[in-house]
Amino acid sequence: MEESHLDKVLTIPNALSALRVAGVPVFLWLVLQPYFGNASLDGWAIALLAVSGATDYLDGKLARRWNQVTRLGQILDPAADRLYTLSTLVALLLRDIIPWWFLVLLLARDAFMAFNIASLRKLGYGPLKVNFIGKAATFNLMYAFPLLLLADGGDSLANFARIVGWALAIWGAGLYWWSAGLYTTQVRRLKSTALDAGGTPGVAGIRSAAVQPSNHP
Repeated sequence: MEESHLDKVLTIPNALSALRVAGVPVFLWLVLQPYFGNASLDGWAIALLAVSGATDYLDGKLARRWNQVTRLGQILDPAADRLYTLSTLVALLLRDIIPWWFLVLLLARDAFMAFNIASLRKLGYGPLKVNFIGKAATFNLMYAFPLLLLADGGDSLANFARIVGWALAIWGAGLYWWSAGLYTTQVRRLKSTALDAGGTPGVAGIRSAAVQPSNHP
C-alpha cells in the first residue's frame, strides 16, 4: 500500500469515524438523563448507538473499496469502539443497570492489552491489526448495551431485553478476553522474531505490524 494513501487525513471514512467519536459525549448526556433526575432519553441514546454501529460498518467498507485505509482511520476506528464501550459501561453502572464487577472485568482486559501494546512499542512495533474475535466481541457488547437500557423497566419487553442483553454481554465479555489471548500470542511471536533478529525490528517491522488495511472492520 502506498505511503501517500496511508498518510491521508481528509477522507470520507475518516470523517465517519470522527463523527462516531464526536457522538460519544452526546450519547453519554442522553443516557445519563435519568441519573440526574430528568426524563429518560434512552430512545434517542439507542438510536445514536444504532447510527454509530452503521457508520462503524460503513467507514471500513468504504475505506477498502476506495483504497482510503489510513493511519488516522486505524486509530479513530478502534478508539470510537472503546469510547462507546467505556461511556456506556459507566452510564449503566451509575444507573445501577450493571454491577461493578462487570465493568472491572472489561477494564481489566483493556489494561492487560495496554501492557501488551507498551511492550510492543519498546521493540519498535506499532499497534496490531484488529482480529475477527475482537470485532465480534465489540459487536456483541454494542448490541447488549441498548438491550440492557431497554431492560430498565418492569414490563414483559423489559424482561425479555434483560435476558437477551445479559446473554450478549456475557458472551461479548468472553470474546473480549479471548481476543486478548490471541493478541498476546501475536505479541509473543513478534518478540521472539525481534530477539532472533538480534534487536529491534526496524522500519520494515514497524510497517508490517502497524500498517494493516484490515484495521477497518
